[in-house]
Amino acid sequence: MSEEIERTEREDLFSKAVKAGKRTYFFDVKSTRGNDYYLTITESKKRFGTDGKFTYEKHKIFLYKEDFEKFMEGLNESIEVIKENAPPIVERESYSSEGNSSNSGEVNFEDLGK
Repeated sequence: MSEEIERTEREDLFSKAVKAGKRTYFFDVKSTRGNDYYLTITESKKRFGTDGKFTYEKHKIFLYKEDFEKFMEGLNESIEVIKENAPPIVERESYSSEGNSSNSGEVNFEDLGK
C-alpha cells in the first residue's frame, strides 16, 4: 500500500485547471516510473442526463516531451489560421432589468441548438 502512495506522489507533479465557458481544461504534469515527464490535457464538460442528474464527459490526450515541439508548431499554426480566417465573435445581446432582450423579444430558434 505504501508503494502505491509513494508512486502517486511521484507521478503527479503539477496540475492547472482552466475554466472556459462550459468546459474545464486540466493540464497535469506527471512522471513515469523511470522519472521521465509527460503532460496530460483533459477536457471536461458537464452534461445533464434525462433524469436531471449531471455527469462529466472527459477527453484526455497524453503528450510526451519528445513531441512537445512538433505539437506546439501544429497548435500555433492552427491557431493562426483560425485568427486570420474565422469570422469575428459577435457578443450576445444583454437582457434589461425587465427580463426583455434588447432586440424586442425576437428569438431565433435555430441559434438555440448551439
